[in-house]
Amino acid sequence: MSAQFPRADFSLVFPPDPGWVRTAREAVRTALHTAKRTDLTDTALLLTSEAVTNAVNACRTSGCSAPVTLYAEWGPYGTLRVLVSDDAPGLPAQLSLARDTADAESGRGLLITGSSATDWGVCHHGPGPGKAVWFQVSGASS
Repeated sequence: MSAQFPRADFSLVFPPDPGWVRTAREAVRTALHTAKRTDLTDTALLLTSEAVTNAVNACRTSGCSAPVTLYAEWGPYGTLRVLVSDDAPGLPAQLSLARDTADAESGRGLLITGSSATDWGVCHHGPGPGKAVWFQVSGASS
């Protein structure tokens, strides 16, 4: 029989402003604490920061003022799923760790996500140009 985890599903809608990255991270931390899944905290907070920062930066760069949305839910066996969507056009590109990008100050968010998440992806959402980046994290007790 699998362990029962409290429902801590939530969504957070906020303007594309860097000040909201911390709020998004703290909301995920609270969900993990409530569910007694602090074993996922480090990875989930890192990936939340990456996904929200990328969404905010994409909006600010493209002039998109539509809100960013974070949605978090519990999947089977205590897996946390987080989806971050924005209305900025274009899909994010995953860079390689090639020599010419090794000194870059940005562009590694999807590399970090890909190497740290249990599963992840990028998809279009809604009728507009927007997209969503999602990830799942699960721990040893999952």
